Amino acid sequence: MRRVLVIGSGGAGKSTFAARLAARLRLPLIGLDALYWKPGWVATPPDEWAECVQAISARSAWVMDGNYGGTLDARLARCDTVIFLDLPRVLCTWRIVRRAARYVGRTRPDMPAGCPERLSWEFVVWVWTFPARRRPEILAKFAALRGEKRIIVLRSRRAVSTFLSDLQSPV
Repeated sequence: MRRVLVIGSGGAGKSTFAARLAARLRLPLIGLDALYWKPGWVATPPDEWAECVQAISARSAWVMDGNYGGTLDARLARCDTVIFLDLPRVLCTWRIVRRAARYVGRTRPDMPAGCPERLSWEFVVWVWTFPARRRPEILAKFAALRGEKRIIVLRSRRAVSTFLSDLQSPV
């Protein structure tokens, strides 16, 4: 594993998992949220974002976390491993609500300055409907990549924990 893509619903624990995985593998961590958002929650323009993703994906080694469906195909093309945190929507929804309460009025460590935590109804709906709306697309992409990429689907907190604890550090 030299170029690892971590995807999943909001609240699945992508950032935390990716940070632990990167430390374990001794690889650079790339958090897409920190690159995409500018102060005041201003989104990076689409053409600039595509160029940024192409540039960071071209690096020789990384653990990258984030969804950003518009650039998923480009990132899938460059990764050697994709890890899908396919956790229950009730858990993911609980986690985004808990995270919003924990960081109310403050910026999370994995986010850029000037982006204080917020929770919108649209985001709650996106997380709640992720299994029905986004998951089938992701699984279809995986089916098309079978045999080309290492694909790991983790469906529970226990599976996530076991995966990290069983992972051998590079020598």
